[in-house]
Amino acid sequence: MNRYVQRARNEDGFTLIELMIVIVILGVLAGIVIFAVGGITDNGNVAACKSDVKTVSVAVEAYKAKNGNFPPNLEPTLTTDPNKFLRPQVGLAGSTLANASGGYTVTYTSGTGAVDAGGFC
Repeated sequence: MNRYVQRARNEDGFTLIELMIVIVILGVLAGIVIFAVGGITDNGNVAACKSDVKTVSVAVEAYKAKNGNFPPNLEPTLTTDPNKFLRPQVGLAGSTLANASGGYTVTYTSGTGAVDAGGFC
């Protein structure tokens, strides 16, 4: 019996402290990765917002160049023939384009032709 106990003590393996150190290191690395990926997502939302603002601005300017004045609203004025400068899309209603996944709203002012991104971009 003593021989079995002696053999079990001589076997190589990891101690509890070594395992705990590895788990802490992995936790710290996982935390760093999670915060780094969160910043990338925010950058994507800002880029999408800027792209939407630019698209609406170009469509409004194209309408003005063709008709001589700014459109009264975005939908349906810019999404139907003969002035189809924007494609119909989810979140586009009247003079606003709301992007639910990005959390921003693009608002168009018909009097001045100004496009506002709601302070997100």
